[in-house]
Amino acid sequence: MTTAEADGWLNALAKDRGDIDRSSTAERVADKLRTSVLDGDIKPGRQLNEKALGEALRVSRNTLREAFRLLTHERLLVHEYSKGVFVRRPDVADIVDLYAARRVIECGAIRRWPKVTDEARQAVRDAVDLGLACRDKDDWTGVGTANVKFHQAITALAGSARLDEEVKRLLAELRLAFHVMGDHEEFYRDYLPLNQSIVDRLDAGEVQQAEEALLTYFDRAEKHLVTGLRGE
Repeated sequence: MTTAEADGWLNALAKDRGDIDRSSTAERVADKLRTSVLDGDIKPGRQLNEKALGEALRVSRNTLREAFRLLTHERLLVHEYSKGVFVRRPDVADIVDLYAARRVIECGAIRRWPKVTDEARQAVRDAVDLGLACRDKDDWTGVGTANVKFHQAITALAGSARLDEEVKRLLAELRLAFHVMGDHEEFYRDYLPLNQSIVDRLDAGEVQQAEEALLTYFDRAEKHLVTGLRGE
């Protein structure tokens, strides 16, 4: 490669650096919105106002639109022509696909329990304790957030940042489905004891039994959501 060719390549990159900066900001904005979904602060069907969000986050309209594009790709948002951008409502096909992915990721991760650090194990226990504390305060939205943290902690046993990021996206999409179900207490009440039983089996060294309990959990939760979304 000649010097002129090298300079031309570098000059082309320099011209695009503004797009890189905007993309980086857009990714950070997308992460903030994704976290709001995970925490249960943004509900399905809600319209996102560009002006209000832009002012709140102090970002340009172009940056915000790029963040919307990223989250639309993740199936968290949907753009309706001439209407605007809305938080998406997952359907039955979404639920089936989400749980297929979770079975592979989380069941694989939980097998790592004997090999992980005490800190990684404690994160799983802490998530269950947080759920129990929220239940005792009758904070069922908080129980839902603790449930998300529980499954994120299980995934973290795999020691893969890529899987952590993927499961964060999956759980954000799933959290929208939980909102569609309506009554948070009715939905989460029966799953908190299952989380506790999984941790009890892990602490007893019964990793295979814990994995089987997790699979049973997934089967039950998937059926629950599918039935609710179909209105059966």
